[in-house]
Amino acid sequence: MGKKEFDLLSLGEILLRLSPPDNERIVRGDVFEKQVGGAELNVASGVSLLGLRSGIISRIPDSSIGVFAKNKIRFCGVSDDYLVYDKSSDARLGLYYYENGAYPRKPGVVYDRQNSSMTKLDISEFDDSLYSSARCFHTSGITLALSQACRETGVEMIKRFKEAGALISFDVNFRLNLWSGEEARECIEGILPYVDIFFCSEDTARLTFGKEGNIKEIMESFAAEYPISVMASTQRTVHSPKVHSFTSMIYDAKAKKFYEEKPYENIEVVDRIGSGDAYCSGALYGLLMEGGNCENALRYGNAYSAAKNTIPGDMPSLNREEIENIIKDHNTVGYHSEMNR
Repeated sequence: MGKKEFDLLSLGEILLRLSPPDNERIVRGDVFEKQVGGAELNVASGVSLLGLRSGIISRIPDSSIGVFAKNKIRFCGVSDDYLVYDKSSDARLGLYYYENGAYPRKPGVVYDRQNSSMTKLDISEFDDSLYSSARCFHTSGITLALSQACRETGVEMIKRFKEAGALISFDVNFRLNLWSGEEARECIEGILPYVDIFFCSEDTARLTFGKEGNIKEIMESFAAEYPISVMASTQRTVHSPKVHSFTSMIYDAKAKKFYEEKPYENIEVVDRIGSGDAYCSGALYGLLMEGGNCENALRYGNAYSAAKNTIPGDMPSLNREEIENIIKDHNTVGYHSEMNR
């Protein structure tokens, strides 16, 4: 097989995020900070920053807001080759508002994304050459839940990328405000026969898929039912809105081997949004890098997610050298330098 143009292509909605600064409240503050994000874009940007070539497949308005989003995508080194521009009079970028929390007040999100340009995505808008251009195709349950058009397009893309020889990566990323657990289960169980790399939390496995037993038994159960090669499950402990601990477990189904490591303890949380996507970025980088394997996936995934919690906005902004230094510190016993200089 020849070299592919992209290491990773990701399908998902691009969102405009508006946030009150610091710990101000939505109901009280007068100023919003403008940023761009979205689960699959966050994954693509992380993979790009770590050194692989990635692109985003999405539909955005042909307007100044769309240009703002496109510029942010390019700034992260993510290709915009497969952006579709909506020229209709009702074109709009999905929007959400995020409010930081401080104990005992939890963080909060308000969505305004119905009938966005992305919800009208159609597979006819893409050339067939798309499906042979990537080593790996990633999407999530958020995309499949946005609309019937997104669901049909997303499922068909999974099938076409798989047929063209790409690895299929899927993050359940369940959102109750988008669809019910029953809808999610029915749809996702229909695509799992095509999925190679599967991201699913323990809680979602239990509540949405009805799985029982401990996390290892749950992972083995998924691998027994479907031809999944690698399954990952994150494990976050929230001590307060500003202090978390984080680790994960990865299961190599072919080798029947589990990978885990000590948690990143007492992370100083600046912004947790996108930290799960950063985990996917690190894990996918670890699997797709030269000589990639599940051990690399675990280390890069945990480090990237832990570090993303310390950065404002949806998207990560650390490169491979910075993440490798974090991994080194995490595994070093004894003296740690307090500053990079």
